[in-house]
Amino acid sequence: MARRSAKRQWIAAIAVAGCLGIASIAQAQLFRPFSDHRTALLEGNWQSCREDDGQYAERVYDGKWAGLPPFELHMGPYHEFALYRGIQDDHRDHQSADNLLKPHTVEIRANAAKQSWDVDGLHLEVALSGGSREDCESWYVTLRRADTTVSH
Repeated sequence: MARRSAKRQWIAAIAVAGCLGIASIAQAQLFRPFSDHRTALLEGNWQSCREDDGQYAERVYDGKWAGLPPFELHMGPYHEFALYRGIQDDHRDHQSADNLLKPHTVEIRANAAKQSWDVDGLHLEVALSGGSREDCESWYVTLRRADTTVSH
């Protein structure tokens, strides 16, 4: 009986170690979606972590939605964001005039940051939400169609 219990504990320990090992070697860039797309085109948590070369990760989301022209949303590196018309394979400079987001770098004050943009029929909102590790920035990202019923 003691032998069977020891074997079960050994199997459980291996399973836990395997799960933790896989989580630690997972890619530094991670996007966890939260939305079923009824209210938002894209909604979730984006995490940009420092990679082995010292640079922070970036993720590019290709947007292809009915009623909207194709676009690219760049999240990262670090606290940079970019939105471009069209989709292309070549990397784009976030400081270029083609980036529709002004400013493209979100300013962090007292460990807090929030920015929203209304551009090209889209409403993008990002908020710093901490990090799971010291070398990561975690952002809550929401991308919706712009509200065209609001009058200014």
